[in-house]
Amino acid sequence: MKTKALLMMALALQACSQKEITVWETNSGGDKLVQKTEFATAEKTINIEVNSAEERQTLIGIGGSFTEATSSLLAQMSKEKRQEVIDAYFGEDGSRYSLTRTHIGSCDFSRGHYSYAMEKDDTLMEHFSIAVDEETLLPLIKDAQAVSKDGFKLVSSPWSAPYWMKDNQSDIGGVLLSQYQQAYANYFVKYLEAYKEKGVDVWALTPINEPYGNNNNWESMYFDPKYEAAFVRDYMGPTLEKAGFGDVKILGYDQNRAGIPEWTDAMYADEATSKYFSGLAVHWYESTVDWFPEMLNKAREKAPEKLVIETEGCVDAEVPHWKDDAWYWSCEGTDWGWDWAPDEQKHLHPKYVPVFRYARDIIGCLNNWVSGWIDWNMVLNRQGGPGWAKNWCCAPVLADPDADEVYFTPMYYAIAHFSRFLRPDAKVLGVKVGGDEPTTIEEKSKAVMATAVRNPDGSIAVVVINQGDEPVSIDLAIDGKHYDLSISKEAIQTIVL
Repeated sequence: MKTKALLMMALALQACSQKEITVWETNSGGDKLVQKTEFATAEKTINIEVNSAEERQTLIGIGGSFTEATSSLLAQMSKEKRQEVIDAYFGEDGSRYSLTRTHIGSCDFSRGHYSYAMEKDDTLMEHFSIAVDEETLLPLIKDAQAVSKDGFKLVSSPWSAPYWMKDNQSDIGGVLLSQYQQAYANYFVKYLEAYKEKGVDVWALTPINEPYGNNNNWESMYFDPKYEAAFVRDYMGPTLEKAGFGDVKILGYDQNRAGIPEWTDAMYADEATSKYFSGLAVHWYESTVDWFPEMLNKAREKAPEKLVIETEGCVDAEVPHWKDDAWYWSCEGTDWGWDWAPDEQKHLHPKYVPVFRYARDIIGCLNNWVSGWIDWNMVLNRQGGPGWAKNWCCAPVLADPDADEVYFTPMYYAIAHFSRFLRPDAKVLGVKVGGDEPTTIEEKSKAVMATAVRNPDGSIAVVVINQGDEPVSIDLAIDGKHYDLSISKEAIQTIVL
C-alpha cells in the first residue's frame, strides 16, 4: 500500500508540474503556433538542461525590417489587409516584434535611387529632406508603433552616403572622400532630428551597411575597418554627442561574421575609439547552415561589455513560393553562394530548409552572446520584390495587392516562436542539449537545438527545434526539476514556464 501511495503521489506531482507550463508548436504537419497539451512518447529521447542561475547576455529584442518595398506594397493593399499584417507583426496576439531596422536613403529594396541630401556639396544639409520616407515608410512605422503595447527599438543603416560625397560620384560602390567626413556625420544628425520630429526615435545607427560592398550590384559604399573606426572616432561620434544624440548607439561593421576579428580589433583599438561604439552588427549570409559560434565568441572575448546584434538575414536569391507551406519545410532552399561562392566556400552553402535556417540561426546566435536578431523585409510580393535592383528574396509574409491577399509563410511562425515569447530585457540562460555539440554542416542541419531565457516577468521560455524526420521525447530539466514532453518531427516548440 505504501508503494502504491508513493506512486500515486509522484503521478500527482508530475501532473501538477505539467500544468505549470504551456507549450506551443509549429511543424511540417501543418500546426502553426498550436498550443500542445498531449505529449506522445517517442523512441528517441533528448535531455535538455536549463541552468537558471547561469545568466548570460540581456536580450534587446527580435524582429524585422521596415523597407520601402514593404511599406509601398502594403500601401497598395486594402486598409483591412494592411492592418492585418501590422497586427500580426506588432500586436499582442501576433509576433510582438521588439527590435526593427530600416534604411537611411535608398537600398536594393527601394523603388529607385535617392538620398536625403540630393543637392551637390550641401555640406550643411540646408536642403535635407525625408519627404520620400513620408510617403509610405514613416506611416508604416508610426502605425506599427500604435499597435505595439511594449514598443520597439529601431536600428537605421545607410547603404550609401549621398553620391556627391564619394570618389566615384555614384550611389553604387565608391569610397567616402575624406573632405566629406564631417558632412556625412551631419547627415546622420539631420536624419535623427527629422525622424524625431515625426515621433520616431532611433535606437541605433550603423555607419554603413555591408562595408565590403555587394559587388556593385546596388547601393553600397566601401569602408575598411580602420577608416570606419576613425570616422566614428573623429566625426560621427563627436557630432552625434554635440547635437544631443550621444545616447544613440553606434554599431560597427554590419556584414557577415567571418570579418568579426579584424573589425573588433579596429573598433576597440583604444578607449578614444571604443567609447563611441556600443557594439557590433552582423549578418548571416556567410552560410546557409553555420552560425559561426567561434566568430561570435571572438567578439565577446574582445569586448564583453559591448553588444552583438544580428541586423540582417533573409532567404535570398529565391523567388517566393506562394501558398506552398511544404516548400518552406523542404531542403530545397538555395542562396547566392549556391551559384556564386568560391569553390573553397561552397561547402558553406548547401541546400537548406528555410524554416530551420531561421530557427537554427536565432538559437545559435542567442547561445553565443548575440543580444538582438533582425530579419530583413517584413513583406514582399509574389515576385520577391518590389525593388529597383530586382534582387528577389523571400519574406515571412507575402502579399498580392491585385488580389488583396496575404500569405503567412511558415517562416513567419518560426520567428514568432522567438519574438512573441522571448521578451526585451530577458536574460539568456545556460542550456545544455544531450549528446555531442554539432560541429559539421551535416550535424548542424539535423541537430536538436534549444535556447532559453528568463523574461522580466519571471517566466522561463525555452525554444526547441527538432530538425529530424522522427519525433523526439524531451526530458527537460530546469534547476533539477524534470518535465516529460515530446516534439514532433520537423518542428519548432516554445515552452513557457
